[in-house]
Amino acid sequence: MVNYQTDRLDGIFAALSDPTRRAVLARLSEEPDLSVTKLAAPFSMSLPAVLKHLDVLEGAGLIVRRKSGRTVACRLNPTAMEEAYRWLAHYERFWSERLDALAQFLAEEASPNDTNPKDANPNPTSKKGA
Repeated sequence: MVNYQTDRLDGIFAALSDPTRRAVLARLSEEPDLSVTKLAAPFSMSLPAVLKHLDVLEGAGLIVRRKSGRTVACRLNPTAMEEAYRWLAHYERFWSERLDALAQFLAEEASPNDTNPKDANPNPTSKKGA
């Protein structure tokens, strides 16, 4: 088993579980260093509600906020996402091996060398109606 910091991963996956937070991350992947005001514009919620989502994302390490004067800008922090990706990749290998084995088993079961007794014609030379 790969050793991961479970508390950190719990926070990352909890933050990613919300569609609004995933939408924020998607916007930041397209436009880095967005101000909080611009980031909140497309959402049909109050600015304080958006700020709570940003708090969760920042607490999970997925974003970094930087203040310049009165403007607060947000940027993705790729380190946290890389940690989650490594965890997922470990289990992707696990499932890929098993799914490959299942595919091979099913292919062998369906191979044309096998004859199904229901499909076999007991008298292949006879014609229907003759």
